[in-house]
Amino acid sequence: MKKLQTQGLHHITLVGADRRTSIDFWEGLLGMPFVFEQPNLDDAAESHIYFDPGDGRLITVFTREDRKPVQRRTPTDIGCVHHIAFNVSRAVFMQAIERLDARGVKHTGVRDRKIFDAIYFEDPLGLLIELSCYKFEPPFGHSHADVLFEAHKLRVAAGERAIAEAHLADAIELLVARSRHSLSADRTPKNPYAR
Repeated sequence: MKKLQTQGLHHITLVGADRRTSIDFWEGLLGMPFVFEQPNLDDAAESHIYFDPGDGRLITVFTREDRKPVQRRTPTDIGCVHHIAFNVSRAVFMQAIERLDARGVKHTGVRDRKIFDAIYFEDPLGLLIELSCYKFEPPFGHSHADVLFEAHKLRVAAGERAIAEAHLADAIELLVARSRHSLSADRTPKNPYAR
């Protein structure tokens, strides 16, 4: 028996209301370019519109002009999507509350998630959206997942409930030590001021 190995998220498809609601939200609020449109190949009554969330992957939406937005929280039953999170830069994150407030969008304010900060709000159809901003940058050649994997091991070894910033910093140091060569025979921490 062998796995079906994935290599990244291809796309997420949502059931939308009318076309304008989707374009105004995904492009007009979240800045995702509207890049492609065709009929839903499984239902000719629907349009299938595509947005680029910023990493070359896709968010797609099935729309119909006879469907109107219904503002209620989408189901969170077992097997349902709870929320979709999007990465934003610190500069954008620091403007998010002001820009949501300017549109009258209810939100949670900033939530500290230890490894990132987050703001939550609903799209016009009630899907919970999260804007996330990492508290760290991975070292060159590594991903956020690499840092989190190492930080998790450090957290567990320390008996901590959640990853803390110290675990992230130590994980980054460990990844750099493993992946970067040095002419120094001793790479342990030093205090150059104590001489």
